Amino acid sequence: MDSMITAAAHSLAVGDPLLALKRIALRDDAPALALRGIAMAQLGDLNRAKELLRRATRAFGQKDSVARARCVVAEAEIALVSRDLTWPANALDAARAVLERRGDRINAAHAGVLAARRLLLIGRLEEAGRLLSEVDPAPLSPALRTAYELAAAGIAIRHLRMKEARSALRRAEYEAKAAGIPALMAEVESVSLLMTQPAARAIARGKERFLILEEVEALLASGAFVIDACRNVVRGGGTTVSLATRPVLFSLARALAEGWPGDVTRDALVRHTFRAKHADESHRARLRVEIGRLRAGLGTLAEVNATDQGFALSPRSATEVVVLAPSAEEQHAEVLALLADGEAWSSSALAIALGISPRGAQRALEQLSNSGKVQSYGRGRARRWMTPPVPGFPTTLLLPGPLPSG
Repeated sequence: MDSMITAAAHSLAVGDPLLALKRIALRDDAPALALRGIAMAQLGDLNRAKELLRRATRAFGQKDSVARARCVVAEAEIALVSRDLTWPANALDAARAVLERRGDRINAAHAGVLAARRLLLIGRLEEAGRLLSEVDPAPLSPALRTAYELAAAGIAIRHLRMKEARSALRRAEYEAKAAGIPALMAEVESVSLLMTQPAARAIARGKERFLILEEVEALLASGAFVIDACRNVVRGGGTTVSLATRPVLFSLARALAEGWPGDVTRDALVRHTFRAKHADESHRARLRVEIGRLRAGLGTLAEVNATDQGFALSPRSATEVVVLAPSAEEQHAEVLALLADGEAWSSSALAIALGISPRGAQRALEQLSNSGKVQSYGRGRARRWMTPPVPGFPTTLLLPGPLPSG
C-alpha cells in the first residue's frame, strides 16, 4: 500500500475525512475508491459513499476477497446509519466469515458489532446480546471499541440492567476520549443523558410521579403488582402475563389498577373500555363477559371481585398495585420513539423495526405528518422521515423488543 493511501487511512481513523480526501480525491484505484467512500460517509453524503464503495468492490475483483469484505462491512455501516433495514444482513455475515477466516480480526469484530447493533435496532435483544458476546473487543481501535461499548450499553438499557449499562457507558466515554473524535463523544453523552431523563410514569393510589430508568428497574424488581402500559403486560411475583393482543382486557386491567385499592363502577369501566358515552344493558353484558376473560387471563396473579357498584382488583400476593405508563401517551408513540434518534427513516424500515405492515407504518407517518410531529423529504423509495430529537421523550421503554419479565 503506497504512502498516500496509508496517510489517508490514518486521517479517516482519527476522524478527519477532509484531509483524507485531499490525498486521494483524484484517484480511481480500488483502495482509493474505498477510502473515498468512507470519507464521504463521514461527511454525511451516504448515497455518494455507497456508490464509491460499490465501485471499489468491483475494482478489487474476486481475488482480493478480504478487501471486498471490508467494503461490504463499510457499506453495512452506512446502511445501519441511514436506517436501511432492507440491506441484506446475510452479506455482512458472509463478509465477517471471510475476514475471520483470513485473520482480519479487527474488521471481523467490527462486522460483529454492526450485526449486533442492527439486531438491537429491530428489537431482537437476545440475539444481539449473544452475537456481541462472541465479539472480542481487544483488537479494536478506540473508535471501534466505543461503538462496541455503546452497543453493550444499548442492550443493557433495553433489558433494564442499569448498573451494567452505566459500566459500559463509562468504558465508552473513556474510549471516545482516547479516539479524540467529537462526534463519538457527543454520541456517548447523548446516551448518558437518556439515563437521567424521565422514562415513564408510576400511577398508584390516585397519584403519579415520573421515573427514570433506574427507578423503573427498581419498580419491576420490587414485587409490586405492575400493570405495564409500555408493553401491555401484567407483572407480579416474578410472573408476566401478556395482554398485548387483547387490548380490551388490558384496558380493563389498567382501569381497575388505577382505581385500586377501591373499586371502579361499571359505568366508568364501560366508558373507559368501550368508549361508550352511556352504558346500556348490552354494554353491561359485554362487560361481564370481558371481566370473566380477565379473571381467567390473570390466573394466579390477582382476583377481580364484584362489588355493589362495580369491580375491584385484588392481587393475591403483592401489597401494592402500580400502573407503569409512558411519560407521554399519544397515538403512534412507538413510531415517534424510533424517530426520536434524529436519523432519517424510510417507512419500510420503520415497519421492519416495529413488526407492522408497511401500509400501517405509512398511515401512522401520514397522521403524524398532518399533525406536524414528523417531516419528510424525498419522493418514492427515496422518501425519508425524521423529527428533531425531543428532550425528555421516553424512547427506551417504547422501542421494539421485550422488557424484563420480573
